[in-house]
Amino acid sequence: MSWIAALFALFAWWFSTGLILLVVRRADRTGGHMLAVLAGLPVALIGAAFVQVSLGLNTVAGAYLGFIGALAIWGWIELAFLAGIVTGHVREDCPPGLVGIARFVRAFGTVSYHELLLVVGLWALIVASDGAENRMALATFLVLFLARICAKLNLYFGVPRINTEFVPDRLAHLKSYFTRGPITLAFPAAVTVLTALLAVCAERLWNAGSEVTIAGFGLLTALAALALLEHWLMVVPLPDAKLWRWMLPAPKTEPHKDKTHGF
Repeated sequence: MSWIAALFALFAWWFSTGLILLVVRRADRTGGHMLAVLAGLPVALIGAAFVQVSLGLNTVAGAYLGFIGALAIWGWIELAFLAGIVTGHVREDCPPGLVGIARFVRAFGTVSYHELLLVVGLWALIVASDGAENRMALATFLVLFLARICAKLNLYFGVPRINTEFVPDRLAHLKSYFTRGPITLAFPAAVTVLTALLAVCAERLWNAGSEVTIAGFGLLTALAALALLEHWLMVVPLPDAKLWRWMLPAPKTEPHKDKTHGF
């Protein structure tokens, strides 16, 4: 059963990421960014309903419902961010020569509203899960939240490989805040934290004594492994973009632009 849960988590991660990228790229082509976010709102509401139902179900079905619900809520927040609707008050490139605290504050300003929305979502799940039999939704959101914070810090401080192929048109200014270069202390710190998280989940899975525990920690172990892999792909030169490139429409090109210089 653990391998079924792991495969499900892997597919859900791959499919949901690809679907969000597909919606955002189509919005870039048509200009329907707000429409895309509003059209995706029912998914978040269904996810919230799944979470609510899962809280009282200490069963395998409850574990999957909590996982799917949290993923749906997280996915909608990411859609709102990538569509350029919920980002931050700073929407311009980083000024040349800006360094130190001033650069960090300005960089945070590009994603401040998005971070606030994630914190609100996390807090809502903490409150809703208080005393609940099943806290799978909260655990799922926590893993995603931790992985995202670690990834953003490493993109800011510096890593050798940064895939900007899927950065949407409305977030193109974010590229100026990324740092492509040698790793900093942020990378080993993030890898250590995520490795510890993976080890804890794997240990709980190994010693699981019930089907619901196997399903729950099977999902979380796979998710933690994906988070760790995401960070190593910032260093190891593997063509991870191919996982989704084949399913996406071609990016919008400028008129009369030499196609050989596109993505």
